[in-house]
Amino acid sequence: MDAFYVGVELRRRPELRGKPVVVAGTGPRAVVTTASYEARQFGVYSATPAARARVACPQAIFIPPDFDSYRARSREVMDVVRAHVERVEVVGLDEAYLDLSEFERPRAAARRVKAAVTETTGLGCSIGIGPNKLVAKVASDAEKPNGFVALTAEQARQRFAGERPGLLPGIGPKTAERLQAQGIETLGALATTSDDQLSEWFGGRLGPWLGRLARFEDDRAIETVRLAKSESRATTFDYDLRGLDALEPQLRRLTEELCATLQRQQASGRTIGIKVRYDDFSTVTRARSLAEPVNDLESVWRIALDLLRRLDPPRPVRLIGVRVAGLDEQVADDQLSLLVR
Repeated sequence: MDAFYVGVELRRRPELRGKPVVVAGTGPRAVVTTASYEARQFGVYSATPAARARVACPQAIFIPPDFDSYRARSREVMDVVRAHVERVEVVGLDEAYLDLSEFERPRAAARRVKAAVTETTGLGCSIGIGPNKLVAKVASDAEKPNGFVALTAEQARQRFAGERPGLLPGIGPKTAERLQAQGIETLGALATTSDDQLSEWFGGRLGPWLGRLARFEDDRAIETVRLAKSESRATTFDYDLRGLDALEPQLRRLTEELCATLQRQQASGRTIGIKVRYDDFSTVTRARSLAEPVNDLESVWRIALDLLRRLDPPRPVRLIGVRVAGLDEQVADDQLSLLVR
């Protein structure tokens, strides 16, 4: 989908079309959820600090996110997609992979899907077609908004040879920096670097995998059913909080939201965990596993609260979260795990 959250907001506020629109929270630590393409011309993108976005684009219209609406519109979009294509793998609220191998004319089928999504929902999307997920993903981003790009793996290698490695999903800023330190600044250079050399730099698994990415080699299959392994809720505070008296009400609120979602989804998990991020950005997690899966507030809150009190954060806290994991597990042994990252 093209700037999906903004697109949903513009359906409700059509007078904002053509203007720089930014969906972001209002707190001092808020970040941009997404931005219209007009706002992106000023350097405002997803994850940009909202304060920086206001400086970069002072004329932008800022709208707080409404995830209930985004989830509802996402279901509408995916219903349209599934009405046209049998094998669909949904990835998040605004993206999906479609297996078009059943169609004699896959491009025509994709164009029908694209037109149906816009006609039914009023929201724009871009489509990339390729022999694998990686090519399709990069092709779908290549000519946004309203893009339609079909590439073979060889065409993708040629088209993006001059791009930086960070263009590819899976190559984050730190890996890109490490590649640059070795003189690898383009995908073309990465694609022609030997596996032996990459293994020497990055290890026997990561190194060759980076080379395969740059050559647009990808053997992942379409997963029509994606089992959620965990559900979590977290919040970043506008200002650092210190002490259990300040933190416990925040954790309680998040636990209530989490349990309500689990019960609505009829999902349960055996492992309850908390996450605490301190003012110096160090992060600590604590988790405990039970013999039986749970989703009720009393059970989850009892364990989350105990984990927090045992941790008793010694530093000011900027983020706290709660998580129920093991949603895809049926049985397991009772255990206690302490994880520090």
